[in-house]
Amino acid sequence: MALDLNHKSILVTGGTGSFGKQFVQTVFEKYPQVRRLVVYSRDELKQFEMSQIFPHSKYPAIRYFIGDVRDAERMKRACEGIDIIVHAAALKQVPAAEYNPMECIKTNIFGAENVINAALDCGVKDVVALSTDKAAAPINLYGATKLCSDKLFVAANNMKGSRDLRFSVVRYGNVIGSRGSVVPFFLQRRHTGVLPITHPDMTRFNISLEEGVDLVLYALEHSWGGEIFVPKIPSYKITEVAKAIGPDCRQEIVGIRPGEKLHEEMITETDALSTVELDKYYVILPFTPRWDVDDFIKHFGGRRVEPGFHYDSSNNTEWLDAAQIREEIRLHVDAGFEA
Repeated sequence: MALDLNHKSILVTGGTGSFGKQFVQTVFEKYPQVRRLVVYSRDELKQFEMSQIFPHSKYPAIRYFIGDVRDAERMKRACEGIDIIVHAAALKQVPAAEYNPMECIKTNIFGAENVINAALDCGVKDVVALSTDKAAAPINLYGATKLCSDKLFVAANNMKGSRDLRFSVVRYGNVIGSRGSVVPFFLQRRHTGVLPITHPDMTRFNISLEEGVDLVLYALEHSWGGEIFVPKIPSYKITEVAKAIGPDCRQEIVGIRPGEKLHEEMITETDALSTVELDKYYVILPFTPRWDVDDFIKHFGGRRVEPGFHYDSSNNTEWLDAAQIREEIRLHVDAGFEA
């Protein structure tokens, strides 16, 4: 049965972020009869600004709920009557996490546990949590906390008892044009004539906000509980992004920042032992699933990946060049952009 969110009540944590706003827009476009769409976040100014874009007068299903995922009681109150939770709240700035480790742990790990407990206590049916490439073989605290979060959501399926409830995770890399990413930084700097490049061989995956939302909707429709869904998406070299945005700019090599990887990795060789390939996605299966893996593979027409398989942005089969990146920026970041 195709996914139908009409007449459902949905809560999105971190709902005022880049993903949250795109998710809200997509839900209202595809499912205009959604019963309730709760934007849960801690920043009242961002909620006010978002309410100018999605006012209650035009979108009567929307609710703006101030709260922090760290606050278990508030989280539980927000989840009353909710059918679906999309968990996008996180502290994700790598340098800030290194400098303030416990703050990152409180939000990304303890907050995840609060979301899980609220779902268990309030009759929620589906939970999808957003992960990151940095959770695969993490080398910084942010990645380590998101790996812990992933483990919590996967294991939550073992605690649901007889509840009709599924927890799953989606993992993807760099969202083009998202706050703090390289594209808006280069757009700001290109007028100087110099673009700083961390390493000439650095690569990243490319995904749009719309594709990220589509992945969450896919997980909501197809999850059996405990999977980590990974999209098949193209890669690019950072030097190609610089060419796309500032073709006449000089590229200055400044070195990799602490806690930064040369390539994004989404599936490690160890993950591959329990990874299934589908047409558009890879699925990392739980090590202790509550369902039959062979039935899952047959149902989705999938196949196990080869031993030794790993998926990172350097070993991809699809690459974007400067011209393609320029078009991606025009479509997804700045409609008036011309290099």
